[in-house]
Amino acid sequence: MDEQHAEKGSIQVIERMMSLLDELANASEPASLKRLATATGLHPSTAHRILAAMTHSRLVERHDASTYALGIRLLELGNIVKSRIKIREIALPFMQNLHETIGESINLAIRDHDEIIYLERTSSGRSLVRVVYLVGGRAPLHLTSLGKLFLAAESIADVHAYAKRTGLPGKTPHSMTQLAVLEKELEKVRRHDLAYDNEEAELGLRCVASPIRNDEGVIIAGLSISAPTDRHKPDWATKIKACTEEISRALGYHPPRAK
Repeated sequence: MDEQHAEKGSIQVIERMMSLLDELANASEPASLKRLATATGLHPSTAHRILAAMTHSRLVERHDASTYALGIRLLELGNIVKSRIKIREIALPFMQNLHETIGESINLAIRDHDEIIYLERTSSGRSLVRVVYLVGGRAPLHLTSLGKLFLAAESIADVHAYAKRTGLPGKTPHSMTQLAVLEKELEKVRRHDLAYDNEEAELGLRCVASPIRNDEGVIIAGLSISAPTDRHKPDWATKIKACTEEISRALGYHPPRAK
């Protein structure tokens, strides 16, 4: 009974939070606590407590006059959702074309904290193209070609912080579990704008990945080709790079002109 009561209370808090967010969204200017409490039917002390928690999380901003408005965190989250949807929509035709050319799996992923999340993947069948949805599938950054793209875009301090947080766990004898080894690998990624996974996440599987950039030149996703080691071909690096460049251009990216 205590567990059911706690669950009911948690749901009630979420419902109240959403009612406050909805009211702030409808307001054309920052709203006072009294107005928000009246509009949502909440006791002022309850509304104040929830608004304080949301202010701490940047979902809500409190102004000097003790009024409230939607916070910048909502904009950040909205942009993330928008970019993910747009990436999948734009990238999929290019992925399918590349799949038809080489007949191997093409993977699309983004970063989520210390992991990558697969947004889309084509099957490894050599004849017909079949899309296999692996939305939500995760893997550590340092064990995957896709993850290394994001780590290579980080500062040295951020890479060190990642290593400290995660401990660089391994999955196979080929996994990079030493920071010095990983740093050398990331230098190669920065030089060539390509990343590799040589049986580091799974024995017998190799991958090559290239970054997808938005209109500001920021890496927002990556595309990789994965295949059994005995089928892996060196010329895939050129193909995956050309594919991600097309996707990046479709997202508004304009590569700098060669000097």
